Amino acid sequence: MAPPSAANLALPWIWLSLLLALCLQVMPLADGWQIWRPDWLGLMLIYWCMKAPLRVGVFHGFVLGILLDLIEGATLGQNALTLSLLAFLCALVYPRFRAYSLVQQAVLILVLLGTVQLAEQWLRTLLGPFSIHLSFLLPSLIGALLWPWLATLFEALGRRLARE
Repeated sequence: MAPPSAANLALPWIWLSLLLALCLQVMPLADGWQIWRPDWLGLMLIYWCMKAPLRVGVFHGFVLGILLDLIEGATLGQNALTLSLLAFLCALVYPRFRAYSLVQQAVLILVLLGTVQLAEQWLRTLLGPFSIHLSFLLPSLIGALLWPWLATLFEALGRRLARE
C-alpha cells in the first residue's frame, strides 16, 4: 500500500485551519474590542482559495457561512452569502494575486475584505435597524496588516509538513 501523498493530506489540514478560523471568529471578546477583531474566517478562506483553488471555493464559503450564521444566531444565509461572495471574488483575482508581492497582496486583501464587509453592512441595514459608520472597515484593515505574517507562517508550515 502506497503512503498517502501530500495532496491527499492537505484536505484535512484545510478543514482544520478553516474550523480554527471559525472558532477565532466567534471567540467572545470584551465590549469595545469586537471592532478590532480581524476577519479570521475571511483571511483563511482567501488563503486557501489562493493556495488551492481547485479544492477550496464558493461551496466552502457557503458552508462556513451557514455555520457562522448558526453559531452567531444571525439571519440564516447572511454570512453564507458574504463568504460565498468572498470566495467568488478570490476566484476572479486568483491569476493576478499569485503574481503580486506580499505588500500588494495585503492591499488586495484590504479591498476584498472591505468589499465583503460593505456587502455585509448593506445586508444588515436591509434586514433590520442598524447604524452604519466606517468602523466596520477596521477588521479589513487589520486583516490586511496581518496578511504578510499569516501567509508566511502558512507557507513555512506547508514546507515543514511536506518534509515529514
